[in-house]
Amino acid sequence: MSSESMSWSESRQYCRDNGGDLVIINTEEKQRHLTSFTKERVWIGLSDSETEGIMKWVDNSTLNQGFWYQGEPNNSGGDEDCVEKMALDSIQNWNDYPCSAKMKCLCEK
Repeated sequence: MSSESMSWSESRQYCRDNGGDLVIINTEEKQRHLTSFTKERVWIGLSDSETEGIMKWVDNSTLNQGFWYQGEPNNSGGDEDCVEKMALDSIQNWNDYPCSAKMKCLCEK
């Protein structure tokens, strides 16, 4: 996890500079694990910035199973193309959010 808050694209570059990429969460087990130790909002490697409504991971794979907070993703204000994992104990804690917002990120190698 980064120590500084950055935009989604800055976060992705930070992860790449450190030999990885933003985290891909494709199992409930991984989602539960990450939820158990991240107690703040963090960027994950998911966005629909290429095509609105089609969520893709940083490895270009499409989203199969999401852990969305109730009512999400909702593209509120028409400008929510990146995905954060919110600071909730529930595993349903993903939210689409403006990519320019600054928060910490989760990287993986």
